[in-house]
Amino acid sequence: MSNKENHPTNQNDDKLVTSSDVQNELGISTEVITELNKHINSMISFATYNGITINPQVNILVQNSSINDLLEAYNLLCTNISPVTPKSIRFYKEIAIDWKNTSFLSRMPFSKNLLIISFLFLISFIGISCSSMVNMKSLDRGVLDNHGVSLLFNLGYLISISGLGVMFYLLRSINSSIRKVTIIPEDSAYYPVVIILGLMSGLLMSEILIFPFLNGKTSDLLYNKSLLALLGGFSSDAIFSILYSAINQMKRKLVFENK
Repeated sequence: MSNKENHPTNQNDDKLVTSSDVQNELGISTEVITELNKHINSMISFATYNGITINPQVNILVQNSSINDLLEAYNLLCTNISPVTPKSIRFYKEIAIDWKNTSFLSRMPFSKNLLIISFLFLISFIGISCSSMVNMKSLDRGVLDNHGVSLLFNLGYLISISGLGVMFYLLRSINSSIRKVTIIPEDSAYYPVVIILGLMSGLLMSEILIFPFLNGKTSDLLYNKSLLALLGGFSSDAIFSILYSAINQMKRKLVFENK
């Protein structure tokens, strides 16, 4: 008899939902609020350390500690320290933990890898330039008229110049990111893609896109090819813009002819 009387009570207990459960389920979780507070304090600390002006309204908003006030304080701080972000601040702090106990190259792994790759491109450029197979005539022949080991050396020469161009761009970019504290972990996946794009664009600009602009004049071909390979490596966006513009022009022409 007692079991039957207790059974409905257990069902009601199972269905009972507190107001705090509803807030955790439907509202912002306590973990997100804690993370938000950490980011706010981190940005305030960064701004104070670097002499960045902080909006006094932030203090009032943080003291109120409601979710809306915290979000507004977060937005104000993000505007104050832009282009720095909470993610870049955290990553920079992680690197700085063992700053005094590590060597210069180990402090910034991105810099170390880029410096090594730059050194390899420089050695390749010097070594290939010393070869008798790389000269004015061999570069004049280009990809279609050259062959064998000579073609391999000449392509290696242009690729090494393209590599120097893209590494010059990346080293300057990462130097700016370190100084401005905008470097983030995702950059480790970004840099290899830029290197490959730079090598491709440098080679394409020096071997393919150069010919429509020569007008039969090849006296300065060595200079033109080397310069375009360097520019292509430094700015892979340039060749993308050229190819994209050419494709759009072809599309417009085809549409106009079909009409």
